[in-house]
Parts: sequence; C-alpha cells; structure tokens
Amino acid sequence: MSRTKVERLLNLTAALRSTRRPLTRDEILQRVPGYPDDPESARRAFERDKDELRSMGVPIRVEGLAATSAEQVAYRIVPEEYVLADPGLDAEELTALQLAANAVKLDGVGGHEAFWKLGVESPGPDAPVDPVAHLRTDPRLEPLFGGIAEHHSVTFRYGDVDRTLEPHRIDFRNGHWYVSGHDVGRGEGRVFRVDRIDGDVRVERDRAFEPPVAPHPGLVDPPWRFGGDAAVTVDLVVDADRAAWAERHFGGDAVRARTPEGTQFAVEVSNLAAFRSFVLMFLDRAEIVAPPAVRDDLVAWLRASLDGSWS
Repeated sequence: MSRTKVERLLNLTAALRSTRRPLTRDEILQRVPGYPDDPESARRAFERDKDELRSMGVPIRVEGLAATSAEQVAYRIVPEEYVLADPGLDAEELTALQLAANAVKLDGVGGHEAFWKLGVESPGPDAPVDPVAHLRTDPRLEPLFGGIAEHHSVTFRYGDVDRTLEPHRIDFRNGHWYVSGHDVGRGEGRVFRVDRIDGDVRVERDRAFEPPVAPHPGLVDPPWRFGGDAAVTVDLVVDADRAAWAERHFGGDAVRARTPEGTQFAVEVSNLAAFRSFVLMFLDRAEIVAPPAVRDDLVAWLRASLDGSWS
C-alpha cells in the first residue's frame, strides 16, 4: 500500500470519527485530502477505501438522511463502536484466543483482523492450524449483520410473505443460522431461520431504527420448537446419569416420570431434524418411546447414514 493511500485512509478514519454528525460522500470528498479531482474517480476511490477500512475491522456506520436530501445516506464512525476496551488478557490468554480464531472457520470469513484492536499480531488466515470446527455461512448473513451493525431495517420474503425486520441479533444453533428482531408488519418480536428466507435480503438504507433498550433475546426457546413441521409431543427417556442435564434443556415442566433408571420427558417438537440432532448427543443414553413415527424417523436416519444414502 502506497504512503499516499495510507495517509488518505488515516485522514478518512479521523474525519469519520471526529464528526458530530454523519457526513455525506460529497462532504467527505471535500474534507479528506488525496482523492482524485474527477468526481467519478473520487467516488470509486472512496468506495474502495470504505471497503478496505471495514475489512480492517473499522465499523463505518451508514445512516439514512431525510427524504428531502439529495443524498440519502451518510457515514460516520461511532467512537464507542471503534474503540475496544482492554480486556486485560495476558500473553497466554492472547495466544489461546489466537489459536481459537484459527481453529473455528467460517466459510468465506476471515476474523483475524479483529486482533489488530487488541494490539497483537494476528496469526492470519493462512496460519498452519487445522480447524477443528467448520461453520457454513449464507450470503444472506452479510446484509443481516449489516442491518444489525448500522441499525437499518431489512426486507425479505419468508413463508410467502414480504417481511420488514428491525434486526437485533443473529444466532447459530444446531447447524442453522437464525435472525431475530422486531417484525414491523406484525408489530412484535420474531425469529427467522436464515436458510428459509426466499431470495435475497435487502438493507433499507432509508429505514433506520433506534436500538431498543431491550432487544429481542434471540433463540430463547430451543431450536426444535422453530420449524415448519407439524407440532408433536415426543416421549423421550434419558438415563439417570444424563437426566439432570436433559432437564436443564427441556425444563422441569417436561418431566413425565422419574425412576432409578432414568427420567421420561414429554417434549413439544416442531422441528424434527433439530430434535433428532439433540437426541443423538446422548448416544445410547436416550430413547424415543413415542410417537412411533418420530422413533422410526430416527432409526431410518441412522441406517441411511451408515450406507451414505441420507440426503
């Protein structure tokens, strides 16, 4: 990177941090030295600079302006979002954090830039560490995260209905991503499974919202209650040495019977795949007693997994 480019990026960062109000692109190009005189070239250079700063972990916020403004968006860096308080990590803790960052990989996502805010050298995306976990991503996550970070509503189609959501948080549970927030059309909090969104997610730059004092808590209910399957009550028996752990997840109200051998639970399920994944965590310490269709589904899945025919 040339010295001129570095100076321009530093000046851009300083201008966006020090401003008392968000700046339009034209205001930025007037205040920050180093941009080309040609308006179109200057615009392209600014877009590249903005993307480069974001790739370094600089949180450039995009805010909507009044509808009467010629430019509908403006930019700034909120100091509280940019400055990372010293977490007080010692050398061994920083090393462990660096190792963890390379042990868990997100498809197409590099998180090593975040170490720059801690004042340490990142191991980088090509560090010789074999990941122990690999999480798949979804192209719809980027606009959803953008809506959360910049406090802009997002729109998408879900269940054959057009939705407008003020997104508050994203969760990853049992192999799926979920976004939660305030559903503007329904006037209440909702949770949506990202891979069930039809088509693209659009960030509505002209629909900013104030972050709520009490944002949506996300997946408070377990994932087996979020799904399109017909709701069914499943009777599950868990061995005594695993029953307490199971009860923490199902709740005391789900307990149907206790014996010295184990505990029987009645669990409301509307996502059979998520429930199956949870039951498999018990290995041979749990058994689905009823209904037969759910039990048969698990047996069929296990047999198909052994011969590789399950899709």
